[in-house]
Amino acid sequence: MKTFELKASLRKDTGKKESKNLRKQELVPCVIYGGEKIVHFAVIEKNFKNLIYTPDVFLVKLDIDGEKYDAVIQDIQFHPVSDRILHVDFSQVVDGKAVTINLPIELTGNSLGMLDGGKLRQRRRSLKVKGLAEHMPDYLEVDITSLDIGDSMKVGDLEYENLEVLDPQRAMVVGVVSSRLIAKGMQEAVVEEEEVIEEVLEGDEEAVAGEEGAPAAEEVKPEGE
Repeated sequence: MKTFELKASLRKDTGKKESKNLRKQELVPCVIYGGEKIVHFAVIEKNFKNLIYTPDVFLVKLDIDGEKYDAVIQDIQFHPVSDRILHVDFSQVVDGKAVTINLPIELTGNSLGMLDGGKLRQRRRSLKVKGLAEHMPDYLEVDITSLDIGDSMKVGDLEYENLEVLDPQRAMVVGVVSSRLIAKGMQEAVVEEEEVIEEVLEGDEEAVAGEEGAPAAEEVKPEGE
């Protein structure tokens, strides 16, 4: 697994008010756990650019005011509107202790079905795996050479040495479908949409016809006339 060096500083205080003040200074509140103690610290926001906004996964070499830690990112919180990083959780890597991490999938080979005109459909771009940090690869290789039209590969079909895949075994990772089925599906979707529109229009016409054919309300005359 690739490594990434990241410098940080210890946080003097914790809490929402302190976190808000850090963000105003373009610092990201962080925490690392999984070791002997929980450590709260802050990192300059722009220093996360090449660590987070990439499909690659890293073993992070943290330097927190001179204290060194090996860690992996466990969770990232983003602002719902601005998409700024609000908080990052790190899990400390300890010798002999397994870590859980999402690794990207890299497809290899030329599918038989694609050579015959089929279309590739990839349902998962990464998989959650558990294992020792030293056994973690940069990515998980999935060979699609044997996939013909109509074939698919599920999580349960994949095996990696020294790693346990935690995703549901029956979840589909990738498959090859017929181009004609895709075209048929699109055509059926268009027909269904047109039928819905026709039903709405017919309903409107019936409502208008009902209003036009309804008898006019009788004039109410004042008493005595």
